[in-house]
Amino acid sequence: MRSPRSFFAPLAVGAPAPVREIPTTPSRMIHFFDPSNEKLRARVPEMARSADILLANLEDAVAADRKEAARTGLVEVGRSANLGGTPLWVRVNALESPWVLDDLVTLVTEIGDVLDVVMIPKVEGPWDIAYVDRLLAQLEARAELQRPILVHAILETAAGVANVEEIAVASPRMQGISLGPADLAASRRMKTTRVGGGHPGYLVMADPDGDIARPSYQQDLWHYTLARMVDACTAAGIFPYYGPFGDIRDEPGCEAQFRAAYLMGCVGAWSLHPVQIAIAKRVFSPDPEEVRFARRVLEAIPDGSGVHMLDGKMQDDATYKQARVLVDLADMLARKDPELAEAYGQ
Repeated sequence: MRSPRSFFAPLAVGAPAPVREIPTTPSRMIHFFDPSNEKLRARVPEMARSADILLANLEDAVAADRKEAARTGLVEVGRSANLGGTPLWVRVNALESPWVLDDLVTLVTEIGDVLDVVMIPKVEGPWDIAYVDRLLAQLEARAELQRPILVHAILETAAGVANVEEIAVASPRMQGISLGPADLAASRRMKTTRVGGGHPGYLVMADPDGDIARPSYQQDLWHYTLARMVDACTAAGIFPYYGPFGDIRDEPGCEAQFRAAYLMGCVGAWSLHPVQIAIAKRVFSPDPEEVRFARRVLEAIPDGSGVHMLDGKMQDDATYKQARVLVDLADMLARKDPELAEAYGQ
C-alpha cells in the first residue's frame, strides 16, 4: 500500500492529479448496452435521457468474435453520441483476458476525455486495482487528459470478498463496487444458476407444531456479502451498488431485491433492460412522504442537537443524520428529474 504522503500523487509524469473526493451524482441505475450492436448504438441518446449512468459492456455478454466490434462501437459512441450530460462508463474485459490491454489503451487514448469510469470485472485484491491505476495514469499522460478516469470494481470472486476492504481503499480512483452474484456464485461453488435474488431452497422453517404444516420463508443468498460490501464502500467514501437481476420478466422479484439493497445502503443497481430502469428509479428515489417527514426533522432540530418529539417519535442526533441523508439525496435527484422535483415539493 502506498504511503499516505504519496497516495494522491500522480502515478505517471504528465498524468492528471488524482481526485480527493468522488463526485456525487444521480446513479440509481447503471444501464448496460452492447456497443457491438449497431441498433443499440443508434439508441444511445434515447437511453442516456432515461438512465442515470450509461455503461458500454465489453465483457461477458459480448461473444469473443465481437470483442473488437464492441470496442470500435464504443469509440464511435464516445466520439459522436449526444449523451446530454449522462456519464459514460465501460466494463472492460477481465484482467486475465487477451482483450483488456487493447480495451484500456484504445479507449483512454481515443475517448478518454468523455469516459468517466472504467469498471473492472473479477477484482480479487488491491493488486488488481494497483495495476489498472498505474496503467491508466500512463495512458492519461499519453492522451494529455485533464482529469483522471475513475475505477469501479466488481465483487464476483471469493477472494474479492475476502479482500473487499483493501480493494475499496486501493486507489483514489476508486468510485465504487458492485456485487456480481453470478460469477461469485460460481467462485464459491454455490448450487444455484440464478443471477441475483433469493432461492427457494435457501430458507428457514418455523418450529414444528404438531401436525400443522410448518411455514417456511425464502432467504437472501447475498445478504452477508452485500452488507460487507456496503460497509467497505462507506468506510472508504465510495459508493456501493447491487449488480444484475437476471430474470427480466420477474419485475416484482427485481423490485424486492433492489429495495433490499437500497435499504441496506446501496446507491443504485445495474439495469439490463429498460423495464429495470423504471424499477430502479422507483426504488432508489426516496419516498416523497419520507422526504417530507425528514424535512420536518431537520426543521425541528436544525443543528442536530438535543432530543425532540415529532408525531410521538423521538428525534435526536442519529435521526437527524438519517434525515439529512434522505433530504440530500432527494434534492440531488430533483435537480435531474422534474417529476421527482414536483413530488418533493420543489
